[in-house]
Amino acid sequence: MTHPLPFTTMTPSTDLPSARPRRDFMRPLRYLVRGPLLALHIALSLPLAVLALNPWFARIPVGRRRFDQFMISWWSGTLVRLFGFRIRRFGTPLPGAVMYVANHISWLDIELMHSQRAICFVAKSEIARWPLVGWLATRAGTIYHQRGSTHSMAAVSARVVDKLRAGEPVGIFPEGGTGRGDQIRTFHARIFQAALDAEVPVQPVALLYGRNGRQDLDVPFGAKESFAANFLRLLGAPSMDAEVHFLEPVESTPDARRRMAEESRARIIGALGYGDLRRGAATAAADDA
Repeated sequence: MTHPLPFTTMTPSTDLPSARPRRDFMRPLRYLVRGPLLALHIALSLPLAVLALNPWFARIPVGRRRFDQFMISWWSGTLVRLFGFRIRRFGTPLPGAVMYVANHISWLDIELMHSQRAICFVAKSEIARWPLVGWLATRAGTIYHQRGSTHSMAAVSARVVDKLRAGEPVGIFPEGGTGRGDQIRTFHARIFQAALDAEVPVQPVALLYGRNGRQDLDVPFGAKESFAANFLRLLGAPSMDAEVHFLEPVESTPDARRRMAEESRARIIGALGYGDLRRGAATAAADDA
């Protein structure tokens, strides 16, 4: 039986303290360089993306991937780099049908993971209305959840299982929304039921934006910060690393979603060097009653 899932809301964090104003003399120059390159990327690659997502062309092989998968990864990776991030991958994403579960820091998380593999994500329905990003997310097969709707949650849960059983990878953020970047919040255990129902592995993914393995707390949404404001702020920010760590998969066994949630969260915390493992074990399955 498929259980309703709580899904990512990508809602700006309201408990993130406002960053102190700092004079950055290089920011105008970064806008001057990155802005035109971003516009060029959109102008030249958008028609290719539309072509790639057309069923007539999507399945054309490009190496070991389909044309649509190649274009999604190429477009997303280029977008992340145009914001000044150096993409660094650790580990290898599992092939075939797999549920990827990751910590949630920024709207860039989806693009960063897409740069490594085309994945069907679950996200809040509001994203569909975001300029360009929403349109591309819809075309890439994003599964949208209407917040506050029990019927929507049940329907999305069923679609996730169908996607996995069809051999497609699905990405989910078990925290249920973006955080402030300095801790990993509760992992909702019920979302792991879809992996159990579809009998597919779960692979934790640790995401980090910063330097020298330390999270930059200016990357997440600020208090009451809109998507557009965050988009522009990051476009002019100093260059840094965007790390994506594909960790050892968590064993899937019947009636083990609580353990799977705890273990997934613990592995991500370990990869990022955070120190609240004991708290995670106590709270990871708070919604599993």
